[in-house]
Amino acid sequence: MLRPRSQGRGPMLSTLAAPIRPLLVATGLLLACGKVLATTTLPVIEVYMPTVCLACIEWAEHLRQNGFTVKVTQTDDMDAIKRRLKVPKDLEAVPSATVAGYFIEGHVHADQIKELLTEKPKARGLAVPGLPLGAPGREFTQPTCDTACTVLDKDSAATPRVRREFYETLLVGKDGKTSIYARH
Repeated sequence: MLRPRSQGRGPMLSTLAAPIRPLLVATGLLLACGKVLATTTLPVIEVYMPTVCLACIEWAEHLRQNGFTVKVTQTDDMDAIKRRLKVPKDLEAVPSATVAGYFIEGHVHADQIKELLTEKPKARGLAVPGLPLGAPGREFTQPTCDTACTVLDKDSAATPRVRREFYETLLVGKDGKTSIYARH
């Protein structure tokens, strides 16, 4: 019995399906791998911040939005936290954090923390000293600048206000020496 072409596979579909089948299998495997990578859980990052630090809260939210589970501890004795973590005095910022045996000092971007966790260098951690504008949690707005420039806003006829400035993320070695990990 002959079937109309609208039912089942016609000869045209069979000849097309043969070369496409490996491509479909490969695409399925890539999607499956992507799901596995997407569901790979990041370790918990414990953030220490002074009580009522809005920029620190914004930074913790930045980490959450980038896949981290964040445990926040507010304290009025940040000096004790920094001493316990052995953060060099000249690299101090406001928030501090720990993740997978590393310290994270300051408003470090989540992508750099992920790179650190992937690369696993022999180091104490990462630091963004001070409070640079444009770092996660320190954005005045969402400016984009591909050349790590300083962006100024004019609120009025007064002096322009910086909303993004050049800054570096530093890798802190076991010996306390630093090297540039990323430039922003």
